[in-house]
Amino acid sequence: TIGKEATVLQAALLMNDHKIGALVVTESGRVAGMFTERDVLRRVVGEQRDPARTPVADVMTTEVLCCTPQTSLEEAGNVMRERRVRHLPVADGGGHLLGLISIGDLNAYHRDGQEQTIFMLQEYMQGRV
Repeated sequence: TIGKEATVLQAALLMNDHKIGALVVTESGRVAGMFTERDVLRRVVGEQRDPARTPVADVMTTEVLCCTPQTSLEEAGNVMRERRVRHLPVADGGGHLLGLISIGDLNAYHRDGQEQTIFMLQEYMQGRV
């Protein structure tokens, strides 16, 4: 996470340090926005802003969809596909950040399930189950 008052340069360095493509922008523990690589390209580089002087608040995505802990993985994946986003914050009813689901998380979950299915089918076909 990062605060709204941080500079784009600070955010980009943090993203590079952690090898991530997005940060949840928080204010008092609540989701205030998202700052992504896409924001850097469109709103910083594309508008020729100085990263060391531009606050994250000026260039972050403010319309952020969140899910709750009760949201199914299928529903979260559908939202990500329909909205063309790669990150979905998990928040409680008051908007407090609880976590973050990435498209990579969903892909890994589905891959693991598919590998298990393939293994079980192979075992069945070879008569071991």
